[in-house]
Amino acid sequence: MKSVWRQPLFILGFGIISFFLVGSFLFEWIFGSIPKQTFFIEENGRAVEAPPISPYWNHPLGTDEFGYDMFAKIMIGAKYTILGAMAVAALRMFIAVPLGYVIGTYLQRQRSWINGIIDPIHYVPMTIFAVLLLSPVLWMPMEGFTTTVFERVVIQVVIMAVITVPIVASLIGNEANLLYQQEYILAARTLGASRRRIIIRHLVPQMREKMAVLYGQQVVESLIVFAHLGLLKLFLGGTLVSYDPMFADPPKSIAYEWAGLFGNSFRYLQGAPWLPLAPAISFALVILAIAAMIEGYTRATNGQVNMKRRKKMKYVSEEVVEWNQQQLKEKLVLLESNKNK
Repeated sequence: MKSVWRQPLFILGFGIISFFLVGSFLFEWIFGSIPKQTFFIEENGRAVEAPPISPYWNHPLGTDEFGYDMFAKIMIGAKYTILGAMAVAALRMFIAVPLGYVIGTYLQRQRSWINGIIDPIHYVPMTIFAVLLLSPVLWMPMEGFTTTVFERVVIQVVIMAVITVPIVASLIGNEANLLYQQEYILAARTLGASRRRIIIRHLVPQMREKMAVLYGQQVVESLIVFAHLGLLKLFLGGTLVSYDPMFADPPKSIAYEWAGLFGNSFRYLQGAPWLPLAPAISFALVILAIAAMIEGYTRATNGQVNMKRRKKMKYVSEEVVEWNQQQLKEKLVLLESNKNK
């Protein structure tokens, strides 16, 4: 297998992700966690522009309605957004992979009706489930939050991971079942290998590259759901809501994560388009970077990581395996008797 570090697409994607992640920590360490604020631009002793200030040399992405630098907010919030999506995808894979292997090996007879139950979920946007389950957790009630930021982040990561576990587990189960019907697996079963040993010694090594690609796809899906939740004012770690009847502020994010920046600034799309476009372009860059890494990884593994469409295949029953084992025993007994003669 060629090294992924020889693939330009993988290096490009890795470089973009590293720029945002490493740059986010370095930026906050050097400049602090509060973005630079500009109240107005002055020329010849006169104020010529007030927030939101359009992009120029000192503020390459402009400022928000309060004068805070958008580039600083993007850099500070990058780590929360990217690491949050990676955590969701990692937990989802951690739960779905063992379930998928069980479906593809132990539950071969039940696999058809399991897929029949899971398949309709493909047509329901995951954002709907996320909004229904996360609204009570992330939207601040009138009396304030009763949970800490860390608890809300953990709950959000767990819920976002679990809602798509059935789909991912079904996909992995179908792939595992395709391999489970291969002749070398049948030979191992005939020789007495247990399902557990087949999974560990054969299926896991064969599907390692596919799992890496699938993980990248789940990170992309998590980022998209984060953006959707941001438009619906459900931000990572909770949404601060003002209930002042006279001078209520719009809902705002606790941190500078990109979903919060996108959702808070979307209302300025006509008057100050740089406000929502900055986090939207950042989302797009990270998604394209992950897609480039997946493509580079696929090329490095000689294109053998494409997720195949599910095929209807007859599974090899245990009766067939037992018959093969009996035939093998009879041949071995006959061979031993011939040697004794």
